[in-house]
Amino acid sequence: MTDAAERLAATLTDISKAESEFGRASGSVTLIAVSKTFDSASIRPVLDAGQRVFGENRVQEAMQKWPGLREDFDGIELHLIGPLQSNKAKEAVATFDVIHTVDRLKIAKALKSEMDRQDRQLPCFIQVNTGEEPQKAGIAPQDVDTFVRACRDDVGLNIVGLMCIPPIDEAPGEHFALLEKIAARNAIKGLSMGMSSDYKTAVGFGATHVRVGSAIFGARDYR
Repeated sequence: MTDAAERLAATLTDISKAESEFGRASGSVTLIAVSKTFDSASIRPVLDAGQRVFGENRVQEAMQKWPGLREDFDGIELHLIGPLQSNKAKEAVATFDVIHTVDRLKIAKALKSEMDRQDRQLPCFIQVNTGEEPQKAGIAPQDVDTFVRACRDDVGLNIVGLMCIPPIDEAPGEHFALLEKIAARNAIKGLSMGMSSDYKTAVGFGATHVRVGSAIFGARDYR
C-alpha cells in the first residue's frame, strides 16, 4: 500500500469515528480528496485504493488530468472547489460533476446556460464568505437567503448545498455553525466544509462533504 493510500484509509477511519462520536449516521459524510496541484501519477494510488470523489481548484488543470483517469477508472465524481470565471463555464460544465463555488449571479447564469446547452444539470453549492474577508470569494452571510432564491427561482440552478472556507486565524467551529444555520433556514441539506486541519470538527457541525487534500496526498509544491 502506498503512503497516499495509507493516509486515505486513515482519513476515512477518522471520518467514521467522528460520525459515531457526533451521532451522525455512518456514511453520511462524503470525502472529497482534493487533488489540486498533484499529477495523475500521484492520484492513481488513491483511485486504486477505491476513492472516487475528488476536488480540483482549476478548470484547466482538471481538463488536463482527468480525461485519461476517467478512461481507466469507473465512477469518478469530480467537484470544482476553486473560483470560477464565467468564461470558463463551458469547460467547467463539461469537466465537472458538482460545482461548489457559485458566488455571483453572472456565474449562476453562465453555468445554467451551459448546462442547458450541454444537457447536464449539475448540482451546485453556493460559496459563503462566513468571515466576510475582502480577499476571499463568496456571498456575505446576510445576503445568502436572497441569493439562494435568485439562483433557484430566477436562474433555475439546482442548489443542493453551501460551502465555506473559514478565516485561517479564527476557530472554524463558529463558521461551520453559521453555515449550518443559514442552510437550515433555506432548506438546504448539503454542507461543504472542513479541510485537512479541521474536517473532524466540521463533521460535528453537520458537514456532508469534507475537502481533504494534504492529509491524503502530502504537502503541496506550489513552485
